[in-house]
Amino acid sequence: MKITDVRTHILRKAYDPEKYGASSKGWIRDRASLLVQVLTDEGIEGWGEGGQTGPPELPKVAVDVSLKPLLLGQDPFDTEVLWERMYDATRDYGQKGTLIGAISGVDIALWDIKGKATGKPVHKLLGGAFRDAVTPYAPGLYYKGAKNLTEQIAILSDEARHLLSLGMRAIKMKVGFLHPHEDVRLVAAIRKVVGEDVRLMVDANHAYNAYSAIEMARALAPYDITWFEEPVPPEDIDGYVEVRAKSPIPISGGEGEFTSFGHRELIRRRAVDIIQPDTCGSGGLTECKRIAALARAFGIQYSPHVWGSVVGLAASLHLLASLPPCPPTGNPSAYYQEPVLEFDRNPSPLRDELSTLPIEFREGLVWVPQGPGLGIEIDQDVLGRYRVA
Repeated sequence: MKITDVRTHILRKAYDPEKYGASSKGWIRDRASLLVQVLTDEGIEGWGEGGQTGPPELPKVAVDVSLKPLLLGQDPFDTEVLWERMYDATRDYGQKGTLIGAISGVDIALWDIKGKATGKPVHKLLGGAFRDAVTPYAPGLYYKGAKNLTEQIAILSDEARHLLSLGMRAIKMKVGFLHPHEDVRLVAAIRKVVGEDVRLMVDANHAYNAYSAIEMARALAPYDITWFEEPVPPEDIDGYVEVRAKSPIPISGGEGEFTSFGHRELIRRRAVDIIQPDTCGSGGLTECKRIAALARAFGIQYSPHVWGSVVGLAASLHLLASLPPCPPTGNPSAYYQEPVLEFDRNPSPLRDELSTLPIEFREGLVWVPQGPGLGIEIDQDVLGRYRVA
């Protein structure tokens, strides 16, 4: 089997930013994804997604210009070889960011091809499934366009109730956009709405420096926060170490880091309690499996960042299925030994409509696809509806 073509597709759905919401980084104006389609001479094609958190135009250029020439005529089963060739060819101007997102998209598509060619789901090729379903948490409660804090609390309280009505038992909310004192009041209000039995996480999207993150962690501790995500910028590993040492709340991070080389320092220095590589941004399935093995060696939990289309969601589910409990026990529990899934419930047709075989959420769990490859099928009508380039 040989690769005959590599095609890229930018998908985008625009939203009213004040209704969709904001993180500490600003308003969300659209949902966009780069899909990578790899074709072969045997008629089998694979789909991947690359670079979930930035403009998809950037990894598209990287795939089209830097990676495609390396892939044509190659055997798609050579995922390890091709990953190293792509990384080595671009390392002088890559290593982090756009180029790694581009490699991620190609790599996921290659695993999809291998699964389809062998008739096996990707998790079987990754070593087998430790679980058929994964416990989810819902990222949400983005800041909305509100006149004041009272209105903001009312809007986000309604959203929290909606997530509970969907069967979610864990919610992640944003901090870092408002003054810290207002954010603490907002978190307190949401904790009161969801009750004591629902897990609550906070995500600052690296809004703070170390001392203000420590202050926030101490102020939020009374509200039983499961983890404090990205408290400081990803470059500030010393800041992460300081925050983790002084925070009464577990610290998570890593979605802004890339490859095992980048995550190595977060893990080796025990800068986080939970590592959160993005499968579509940190190097694809090949590299994220390496990051997970490194984290396991240091006893650090692995919970990937997931944001984008159904392709990235499916890839992350297969990866999570293949990870052993950390540490192994006779009866592992989610959040303690079992990995968990970031399961976005914000509106997105790229996640909910793009596959004719949707991801199943039932009995409070998200079920790992069991079909060949990623176990999804791209709906060409939906692809055409949202494709912009």
